[in-house]
Amino acid sequence: MVNDADDPILNQIRRCQLFNHPSDRVKIIFHPEFLNSASPILPMDYDDFVRGTHLGVFSSYYEPWGYTPAECTVMGVPSITTNLSGFGCYMEELIENATDYGIYIVDRRMKGVDDSVNQLSDYMFEFTKRSKRQRINQRNRTERLSDLLDWKRMGMEYVKARQLALRRAYPDSFDGDAADDDFFGNADVKISRPLSAPGSPRERSGMMTPGDFASIQEGREGLSTEDYIAWKLPEEEEVDEYPFPLTLKQKAKTSGTSTPSTPLAQEPATNGVQFQLS
Repeated sequence: MVNDADDPILNQIRRCQLFNHPSDRVKIIFHPEFLNSASPILPMDYDDFVRGTHLGVFSSYYEPWGYTPAECTVMGVPSITTNLSGFGCYMEELIENATDYGIYIVDRRMKGVDDSVNQLSDYMFEFTKRSKRQRINQRNRTERLSDLLDWKRMGMEYVKARQLALRRAYPDSFDGDAADDDFFGNADVKISRPLSAPGSPRERSGMMTPGDFASIQEGREGLSTEDYIAWKLPEEEEVDEYPFPLTLKQKAKTSGTSTPSTPLAQEPATNGVQFQLS
């Protein structure tokens, strides 16, 4: 890097003495250029890099929108943002409890610097305590929010923002408020909490725990926006279940005569409790 002595990021790393020693609990990789699979330093595409991470941290003091946490969400990676960024305000407005869906929103609007830093560290420490299964469940829930960031929806938000700016800049050119309500919408409907918040490990007792509901949710295919409100649960799947009845057969007699095998015992296909919502 040219003039690395004047780079503010490198100077901050030096001030914190983060030199990637084997004993350092925090390691830093500073890559000051766009990711490209043809790069001789870090041959990796941006999409592959994002999907390989556990958590994205974007605690900006101000950001008009913020594409980086949006990209993490589309790829199923939980992220930390703030309520002073457009993305954080957008998710906070649409989701009842964004943390359950892997969107951690740090309050930098009403809290001081120290309180915001403590909240950020608490979010990161809470994430490190999750089990592998809980992280997988959370990643799947995060990726479900990608429909909220589709350009079919975001394009309309840009149109609304432009219209709102025009109406505020030239209020005399627009008449009536009824059209404003129809155009901008005033419905305050939020995405409800998922059935598992958060998922818990399964207990082999025949009962279902909140984590089981999470696993059932992750197996559902063809999700659309209405699935966030009304879930329809498929049949429960057990790791040790067999989809067909287990039938024990008798040995054939040694006399050479073949006799039809008769079942001696039959075990039901499922030995747990089935839940079905219609």
